[in-house]
Amino acid sequence: MFKRLISRTLFAGAALLCAAAAPAPASAAGGHPAFNVKVTGSGAPVILIPGLASPGEVWDGTVQRFCAKRQCHVLTLAGFAGTSAIEAPLLPAAEQQLSDYIAEHKMAQPVLIGHSMGAYLALKLAADHPAQVGRVVVVDMLPALAATQMPNMTQEQLEAAAAQMRDRTLQADEASFATQQRRTAGTMVSSAADVERIVGWGQKSDRKAMATSLYQMLSHDLRPDLARVTAPTLVLAGWAAHKGMLPQSAIEGMYRGQYRLLPKLQLELTDTARHFIMYDDPEWMYARIDQFLNQM
Repeated sequence: MFKRLISRTLFAGAALLCAAAAPAPASAAGGHPAFNVKVTGSGAPVILIPGLASPGEVWDGTVQRFCAKRQCHVLTLAGFAGTSAIEAPLLPAAEQQLSDYIAEHKMAQPVLIGHSMGAYLALKLAADHPAQVGRVVVVDMLPALAATQMPNMTQEQLEAAAAQMRDRTLQADEASFATQQRRTAGTMVSSAADVERIVGWGQKSDRKAMATSLYQMLSHDLRPDLARVTAPTLVLAGWAAHKGMLPQSAIEGMYRGQYRLLPKLQLELTDTARHFIMYDDPEWMYARIDQFLNQM
């Protein structure tokens, strides 16, 4: 179980990299080099954050669905899918710069929607700056992924496991990545076209940025921070990849256990989607987000 869940996270980014891939030049706005932003629509603000190795493009369908009456700010994190990497640690920089971005644009408690690492970033911001965040939507992310098999892992154990993943990512040769990426990407999304899309993003990503941001996420146990999140939070989880191995009740129990300190949790599971829920069953995801946002 532990290895399977870890591999899912890796292939949202690190394992989708090609050893020889070099990111294409891309520029970020001066005030937030840790991410680029594309703004669409007008109205109440929604910030969408993709996961490891993914560009803002992963949210295209979501933007079409929700931004007719809202203003969507779609991020792409530095070093991902062809954008330029930064020297500073990515996740702490992205969190602080996103907080500054919300303040500079005078957003009144925007909705944060994040997938995988993007969801980690959304919850970290909501915990550290609770007054800035109105609602959070988490798409398939556990707050302590490395502790799925051993819930009581110490900080030292988390850091050791995260360092192992980081080092494997940096040291793997091109052939190993090429062999593994499609195999594991196929466990994260259902259609062959989407597998190729995800692999392509990884091939354009910066390996060091992926490895170090992966370490930053896996080495930090987000569970204690959840108690400081005041925003109502919808957690969407895909169960389809585990069919035949674990009952839905086991996956639900794992999620509820990891999110037990989150004060305002709403959890929904789907048996029709894998990690990239927005591709496997977008209508299911849209319906749950619609219902959640209509409670505002």
